[in-house]
Amino acid sequence: MITIDKLCYNSKLRYVNAGEKFAFAVITLLLCVMSRSIAVACIVLAVTGILTVYRGGIPFFRYIHFMSVPLAFLILSTLAIMFNLSHTPLDLFAIPVGTWYITSSWESFFYAVQLILTALASVSCLYFLSFNTPMPDIMNVLGKMHCPKLLVELMMLIYRFIFVLLSVSSAITQSQHSRLGNKDYKTSLKSFGAMASVLLLRSFKRANVLYDAMESRCYDGTLHVLNENYPPSRKHIWAIIIFDTLLLLFIIGKGIFL
Repeated sequence: MITIDKLCYNSKLRYVNAGEKFAFAVITLLLCVMSRSIAVACIVLAVTGILTVYRGGIPFFRYIHFMSVPLAFLILSTLAIMFNLSHTPLDLFAIPVGTWYITSSWESFFYAVQLILTALASVSCLYFLSFNTPMPDIMNVLGKMHCPKLLVELMMLIYRFIFVLLSVSSAITQSQHSRLGNKDYKTSLKSFGAMASVLLLRSFKRANVLYDAMESRCYDGTLHVLNENYPPSRKHIWAIIIFDTLLLLFIIGKGIFL
């Protein structure tokens, strides 16, 4: 079981209606992305963080660790927006390199910060959903929203195969370590290539075995999964409506709705 799956099954919000959590995460994410506002992003980051850590019971440092992964990627990806190579120095800073300047402006700096915070707030909405809602419950919500059955079933099969491939790769990696398969860089590359090839073959074999098992259980083109239904809470529904309405009014009042 992967870490995110462990967290969502141990979350204090696990038994809250999945539709409520899904609606809150998706609507808040859409408002955050469409506004592209630093203030809105900070509000969303704070609210989803408090809900995930305080109400959901997710360890604070574990949450920070997961948030640092997209943050590092976002910082590296926005460096190209901040820095420019120009003959003319800009107002933030300018480092001379011959006749050129490695320079940046306040406008590009604030734009990069805006992109980072907006993307990070959007990720926090998805983390709120994934840390507090098991995958079968999410797929159940998608089914009730009349998403194509083929799409939902593919998600279910992919979700199942994640654990299968992780288990196989972990066993292969442990076996390689016990045989000094990672003693140096060259050997590590060779071991990784061997693991990838074996993993590909094992995945095809497991897929065939899984299909045979489904056929032996009268598979008719639809996967039937036992779902746990938790009644919706009027208090939670009103809290979602009030928060997203206030967020929308704040966006409109600031004139930052795109």
